[in-house]
Amino acid sequence: MTGALVRAVLVMVLIATPSTLLPGSGVDSTQIVALIALFGGGLTFVEYSATYPGLIEFRYAPPFNRIRYLSLFLTVFVLTIIARGNFDPTPMTMFIKAIGAVVGHAIDFPYSPVRLMTLMLSSSAPSTHVEQVRVAAGMAYLISLVMLSVFVIALKIFGWPASNGTFNVWVNLPTFDPTIGGDVVARLERDARVNLALGFLLPFLVPAVVNAASSSFGEVTLSTPQTLIWMVSAWAFLPASLFMRGIAMRRVADMIREKRRQNDALQSHMQPA
Repeated sequence: MTGALVRAVLVMVLIATPSTLLPGSGVDSTQIVALIALFGGGLTFVEYSATYPGLIEFRYAPPFNRIRYLSLFLTVFVLTIIARGNFDPTPMTMFIKAIGAVVGHAIDFPYSPVRLMTLMLSSSAPSTHVEQVRVAAGMAYLISLVMLSVFVIALKIFGWPASNGTFNVWVNLPTFDPTIGGDVVARLERDARVNLALGFLLPFLVPAVVNAASSSFGEVTLSTPQTLIWMVSAWAFLPASLFMRGIAMRRVADMIREKRRQNDALQSHMQPA
């Protein structure tokens, strides 16, 4: 119960961070953010305090969800600090913005995700706004890549998820039904390939889809700071999260295959000559 309460508070802090740190938030937007934060915190509390699994995957296989939360929180917090620097510049905001500018320009080459993100903007957008989007996209992409690397390193060094004891597929993958037809290992590997493919393509597909839909729904501006923060955070976090899920499901499939091989070897050894 205590762990569920702590996780709920952390989710509420994540959702309320931009509205709290950025000046000029209206009363209506603050109330909406507070309502969304309460809903997110309540959902997290119910999921982690319940005995039976619900929607959250790998809740008993740390540090999967911890790395994902840390990635999203760092992305939102850093982008909020950069946006705050436009209203109240400080040495810290200027330093983070300078790092974002270096990273953004370094990966802003033709057909790169950052270039597609800037091309998604309206043609009449000022150059200063395009630069802000480039800086935000560069920092968000860097954080997502670092967190993905941290997860891969933790997987290799600590042998996740076997290092946490027995891995229960039903509890940690509540949306995956192992009783449906087909071999469990083959289905896990297929889902892993789908997640990895989506994780690779999503940073390229989202700007292209938004740019194609702008003719019907209007051009994208990302003019407000909170819209910029959440759009760029989702653009960088979702592909990294899909990559992590694909890697995790491939790891679970390998564990099941290895366990089957050990059981077959044990049975063959115990059979009388």
